[in-house]
Amino acid sequence: MSKIEKAKGWKHSKPGLWLSIGTSAFGVLSIVKDVRKARSESDNLLLANAVVGAAALATGTLLLVRELRRLGSDDVLAD
Repeated sequence: MSKIEKAKGWKHSKPGLWLSIGTSAFGVLSIVKDVRKARSESDNLLLANAVVGAAALATGTLLLVRELRRLGSDDVLAD
């Protein structure tokens, strides 16, 4: 397998999944900011938006963790 073919599968490798999980962690900062703003302004719609965003972020992160667990030792970049 060539290096280019390995690079195309990088997103589904262990380092790629860890990077995706790490970038999702930065999304938490935006969610926290929105929740604080919604509470200070007593804006229920903005609070609902932040809660839905947090649920989506949590679901996405859990999907990445599940894929990471399934990947196991079948890492294409480990060779």
